[in-house]
Amino acid sequence: MIFVDFIKAVGQIGDRRFRRVMFLGVLLALALLGACYAGFLWLLESWTPGSVDIPFIGPVGGIGTLLSWGSFLLMIGLSVFLMVPVASVFSGLFLEDVAQAVEDRHYPWLPLARTVRLGETLIDTANFLGLLIAVNALALVGYAFAGPFIAVVFWAVNGFLLGREYFTLVALRRLPREEVKALRARHPLQIWYAGVLMTAPLSFPLLNLIIPVLGVATFTHLFHRLTPPDQLQRVKPSTVPRVAS
Repeated sequence: MIFVDFIKAVGQIGDRRFRRVMFLGVLLALALLGACYAGFLWLLESWTPGSVDIPFIGPVGGIGTLLSWGSFLLMIGLSVFLMVPVASVFSGLFLEDVAQAVEDRHYPWLPLARTVRLGETLIDTANFLGLLIAVNALALVGYAFAGPFIAVVFWAVNGFLLGREYFTLVALRRLPREEVKALRARHPLQIWYAGVLMTAPLSFPLLNLIIPVLGVATFTHLFHRLTPPDQLQRVKPSTVPRVAS
């Protein structure tokens, strides 16, 4: 059933709002990856007394190095490791647009969703991001002993974390926080599997740039499949007007 949710998400990729968010998401991802890479070059130059040659790039030397084609290719390669936190940031910024586009097409009979305030979303996203970084720092020990299965361990750990984050943020649009926690506790494996399904493609350069959009859409379908319709009808929408996309 999770693959059906994902196929539905892929089937909507031509939606105007999907294309808009995907374009903005790719720009955001490249900007964040570029900032991380620029910080890496700055630290390398600051801590190294002389010139340092990086394979495929050459000597590290300021803005020229940052803008070289070699740097761009290396940055895309680093996205294998950096796109998980980027996907976490993405959820806080674009989730509402993608989730609403999915609901408008597939669930038009639903009442108006609660408007999650930006401050609340950013706090949740910051908490999830901190947890993501902390758990991955601890998991480095496990990665060292995983051998050829390091990718599987990476997907399992981050699939659990991203699945928890995306499901929570999607569900909070329609349910109180206590009911979201209860729903999440009743379906931990499905949420984990969906998180892994989203995390695994994040390991592939260029493809990983569009996965956050499909991830939000997939979790929107997953949430509606797991939530009884009468439970959604009982929840009153927020009185705060929703900004039209």
